[in-house]
Amino acid sequence: MFLRALSLAKTPVLIAIFVTPIRFFLELAGLPENVIFIIGLLWLTLAFAVYWGIKLYNEKQPYLLLLLSLIIFSPISRFTVFVVWWIDTKWSIGTHYGLYFDNWVQALLNHVVYGALVQIIPGFLLGSMTLAIMRYRKSVKK
Repeated sequence: MFLRALSLAKTPVLIAIFVTPIRFFLELAGLPENVIFIIGLLWLTLAFAVYWGIKLYNEKQPYLLLLLSLIIFSPISRFTVFVVWWIDTKWSIGTHYGLYFDNWVQALLNHVVYGALVQIIPGFLLGSMTLAIMRYRKSVKK
């Protein structure tokens, strides 16, 4: 089960590793916050949760697999936010990443742990709704 979830999370993790630096550089380029807001890990998580819901509805334990995939994906994807926070605070760049936390313990806890929960909870809810809809549609077609 864990290996299957790891396999599902592998490509999303690779994509997520590039999302935060892209957003960081767009912010440095001066794009307005309402433009770069759409490029974020929460939106990416929700998109993958829907994708996994569609892909996993025929699996034996799809909800557990969805949850494990999110648990693997979310903290790893959030680690780049911590790295960008460190870069921003180390060199006083002035992006939104460096605004809120005074030390690396606060940043790590909030960006990686709390941030992962902010992704896992709505991702699991949306993925579960997708799974339920897909399973309902399958049962109606029979």
